[in-house]
Amino acid sequence: MVYSHNRAGFEGKAFTLYKFRTMNPVSGDVGGDHDALRITSLGYWLRQTSLDELPQLWNVIRGDMSLVGPRPLPMAYVDRYSHEQKQRLMAMPGITGWAQINGRNALSWDEKFTLDTWYVEHASFWLDVKILFLTIFRVMQRKGIVHDSAVADTTMPEFLGNKTQPNHKKVED
Repeated sequence: MVYSHNRAGFEGKAFTLYKFRTMNPVSGDVGGDHDALRITSLGYWLRQTSLDELPQLWNVIRGDMSLVGPRPLPMAYVDRYSHEQKQRLMAMPGITGWAQINGRNALSWDEKFTLDTWYVEHASFWLDVKILFLTIFRVMQRKGIVHDSAVADTTMPEFLGNKTQPNHKKVED
């Protein structure tokens, strides 16, 4: 099944991002704070191999995304960005990016934003080629898929801006 969600694209414009669904919907038995209980066995494998991202090729074909660029984040995050963090919106979002090959979900939000803005400032054809090749290597390594603060969970904590990031609220990426 395909999951869709509104994400912030180029210049912060909303678009619908597509991914394979890897979690069961939130039910009365399992709350949204327990992602590890919601993830399916197929979903776990899809995430480990990054195959859950394949439907985003449709986003690339439609022109909403590029193969390489900062990962598109939920629209709710845009108003929480600092001036520096907003720079990530000046590049087309990508299926993979500089932050993904340099740590993925093992990075803090600050580290991800720093890498994303570095990419925007240094974007080039050859950097994109390097990122694409390193993405293949990183996916085969299967490192950085789970954030350290997530412990038993499988997703990053919600980005709340410059406030302290709690470990209890998650958003699927």
